[in-house]
This record gives sequence, structure tokens and C-alpha cells, in this order.
Amino acid sequence: MYELHDIVEMKKAHPCGVNRWEIIRMGMDIKIQCTSCKRLIMMPRKEFDKKMKKVLEKAGE
Repeated sequence: MYELHDIVEMKKAHPCGVNRWEIIRMGMDIKIQCTSCKRLIMMPRKEFDKKMKKVLEKAGE
């Protein structure tokens, strides 16, 4: 479904106005980074699955 360094879109946009996030860390928690302002957010995997809308770019492409 999603992997490390994929670019994903969340249901709510970040306050900086961009809705593109890069997955930085995966485990029990997932850390994502805003591609515009570089803000880091960490959340449990269950919450991430609920808030993620779709994968925009796969890491290998």
C-alpha cells in the first residue's frame, strides 16, 4: 500500500497550504515530513491509515 519515502496526500492540508507528505520512518509509529516547510509529524500507524487519502508518488519512481 505505502512504503518508506513515498509521497502521500492526507485528508486535511497542512497549515502552510501544501498537502504532500513524505514518509520518513515506518514502524509502529509513522513519521511524515511536509514537502514544503519540512515540518515533521509522528503518529500511530492506525491513525495514519485513517488520515491518509492516497499515495501520490511511489519511492522508486
